[in-house]
Amino acid sequence: MRVSLEELKNKFKKFEDLLKISFNNKDLLIQAFVHRSFLNENPDFPIYHNERLEFLGDAVLEHIVTEYLYLQYPEKTEGELTSWRAALVNSKILAEIAKKIGFNSFLILSQGEMKEEGKARQYILANTFESFMGSLYLDQGLEACKNFVMNYLMKELPRILKQKLFKDAKSKFQEEAQEKVEITPIYSVMEEWGPDHEKTFVVGVFLGKELIAKGEGSSKQEAEEKAAEKALKVKKWQ
Repeated sequence: MRVSLEELKNKFKKFEDLLKISFNNKDLLIQAFVHRSFLNENPDFPIYHNERLEFLGDAVLEHIVTEYLYLQYPEKTEGELTSWRAALVNSKILAEIAKKIGFNSFLILSQGEMKEEGKARQYILANTFESFMGSLYLDQGLEACKNFVMNYLMKELPRILKQKLFKDAKSKFQEEAQEKVEITPIYSVMEEWGPDHEKTFVVGVFLGKELIAKGEGSSKQEAEEKAAEKALKVKKWQ
């Protein structure tokens, strides 16, 4: 995919119009959509990939969702709020919203990644949602991020509660761990291999320094969920 920066800026004008957000730094907006694989094929491209923005956006998103749930649901316990938050910011929900908004049309991918669908595309969309949050935070500040989250993400909360989508293995393990041993689980990548578009991750879940279980998946999120499923069995907390 050979494309000039000017062409991309013109293309992303449609994205800004779609969301009714005008970025001061257009490069920052474009960077949120640049996948690492694209730079492998286009090493001279003047904008870096989005992984640092994803790191920042993940923290911004968690802060906004945490604050909202804390203030809106004063009667709920830490364990309940933690489960709700995990359900709101998990990759499936973020990917669904990103797809609805139209992120797919703006992803900047390698030729190989452009052909990938299914889980691989789901995780790219979820990660791009987070990197977009990072770019929006740097360009517009926290209030703009809160508005975006309220307009697009928090609308999913009633459905999540009605369908009990917050009861995934990772949320359940955290809830049980906090209740039974007063420790919040920590997930750590222990191994990874394969090319960028087809990586495999092995993640360990720890209670303090104790490794409880390992999980393997095609993304960190999937590996974490598998590790949590195994950990529930190991601890007999099912």
